[in-house]
Amino acid sequence: MTDHAAAASAAAPVTAAVVTAVSRDAEHRFSKDNVPAIRLLAGLGVEGDTHLGVTVQHRSRVAADPTQPNLRQVHLMHAEFHDELRDAGFDVAAGALGENVTTRGLDLLGLPRGARLRLGAEAEVEITGLRNPCPQINAYRVGLLKECVGKDADGNVVRKAGIMGVVLRGGEIRPGDPITVELPDGPHVPLERV
Repeated sequence: MTDHAAAASAAAPVTAAVVTAVSRDAEHRFSKDNVPAIRLLAGLGVEGDTHLGVTVQHRSRVAADPTQPNLRQVHLMHAEFHDELRDAGFDVAAGALGENVTTRGLDLLGLPRGARLRLGAEAEVEITGLRNPCPQINAYRVGLLKECVGKDADGNVVRKAGIMGVVLRGGEIRPGDPITVELPDGPHVPLERV
């Protein structure tokens, strides 16, 4: 490496993935309240959150088949999406779209299925898929659903409203906690809606 390249490399900012907010709600409401900390429970989800459980807890999924496994125990959203929404004229705070964990510095949507996120000192979540934005988003802010679901250049649907996961290892998570990623062995399997 040349001296110039070494100096440029040393001057480049290093961004680490971090938790920026944590949220939960014991009721089936659209938004979740920001709290100082949440506790993840292995195999269940977020302690004190309405979506906690081994089987599905989302009302539409319970109505379809209440015995389905809960692959949506934890909802994660990247703060960069909030920035994008703000640029489009929608001021959306962390937790407002129902996420439990808001992150910064990590391409959540680009992670493969089966990726594992270590959140803080102990908690570990395995990524199961994409959140499928629902029409309730427009009830929260008219026109917001169009910002959460788009199409790529090939006409494929692109879901931008975060990812879902299951809790492998419990633990407490707070804003400011670091996030580390462990990718699964084998080929990269893109996330699909769950």
